[in-house]
Amino acid sequence: MSQNSGNAMFAPGDFVRHPQRPDWGLGQIQSVVEHRITVNFENAGKLLIDGNVIQLVPADAEPR
Repeated sequence: MSQNSGNAMFAPGDFVRHPQRPDWGLGQIQSVVEHRITVNFENAGKLLIDGNVIQLVPADAEPR
């Protein structure tokens, strides 16, 4: 299975949100290794996201 193409643009330091978990708040990418993306979310802590399953949303792309 290949990485979700939208997640390929992310790099450590980028800010993202989880599309199905807005309650987790703003997240900062800690590392990207193949399809595994480690994100530190302000309300959920550090979590490992499977980039093959979840398409993260760039924080600056969200309407406010």
